Amino acid sequence: MSPFLSVLSSVVAWVGAMLAAASVAVIGPARLRETWDGLRGRIWDARRAVALVCVVLLASAVGRPALLDVSRLFGIQATALIYGLEGGFVAWVQATFASPALTAYFSRVYVYGYAFLVAFPAIAYLALPRTADLRRLLVAYALNYGIGLVLYTLVFAHGPRNVMPDMVTPLLFTNQPDVILLASEVNQNSNVFPSLHTSLSVTVGTFAVLTRDEYPLWTAVAVPLSLSVVIATMYLGIHWLTDVVAGFALAFGCVVLAYRLVEPRDAAAEASDAGEGRRSGSEPAAED
Repeated sequence: MSPFLSVLSSVVAWVGAMLAAASVAVIGPARLRETWDGLRGRIWDARRAVALVCVVLLASAVGRPALLDVSRLFGIQATALIYGLEGGFVAWVQATFASPALTAYFSRVYVYGYAFLVAFPAIAYLALPRTADLRRLLVAYALNYGIGLVLYTLVFAHGPRNVMPDMVTPLLFTNQPDVILLASEVNQNSNVFPSLHTSLSVTVGTFAVLTRDEYPLWTAVAVPLSLSVVIATMYLGIHWLTDVVAGFALAFGCVVLAYRLVEPRDAAAEASDAGEGRRSGSEPAAED
């Protein structure tokens, strides 16, 4: 197995185990059984939101390398501006708080915790009888990635570990050097404004608060975990404070837009769509 596949399989295995444990603890066995029975109808009901996320992710994966060249040539050169605005804040964070225990914690949060944080709400909201929260979450994800891709193209900036290598240590890669194989496949060191780790984590945390009546335990987990991811982006030397502030703004804006774009349906409409989904996925009739 190649080193990249080895790292990827490790992340998938750990995150899969976390998702399984959280599903039992947060959603519960009874609701999981109900979800399985109505899974096809709920996925069918959320099909447009699912398709939107897939299209945006595909566009990001295919277009990001070319758009990076566009950003480098024509984008706003913001590195000096950001450094002039906040100076050595990230260097101060590392110099003040860095320790082996915190480095190990934030490294795992940034990789494993973040992947779990983004994936679990889709399972949790899929388990709800009505799909409004799931559709809103997926639309918010698509908006985060879509707007983020536009901003990455418009703004060209390097992170603090590249600008101040003598003051800011890339703690993630010194603590888990194999992770660089995974990071290099999904990100570029000039994709820093805004911090999508921040925006997506804050999006999840905001949804957790808004749906706390359904999943109070998830709210208690998601909020501190999302804030840990936010802190990790700076502690590990990956993002500027400016990137994080922009990530918060992007997250809140995407949540508001998702709630405006996705209206909850009445029970009859959702039942009709669910029935259509079951029929479309049913076995063909004898005369066919």
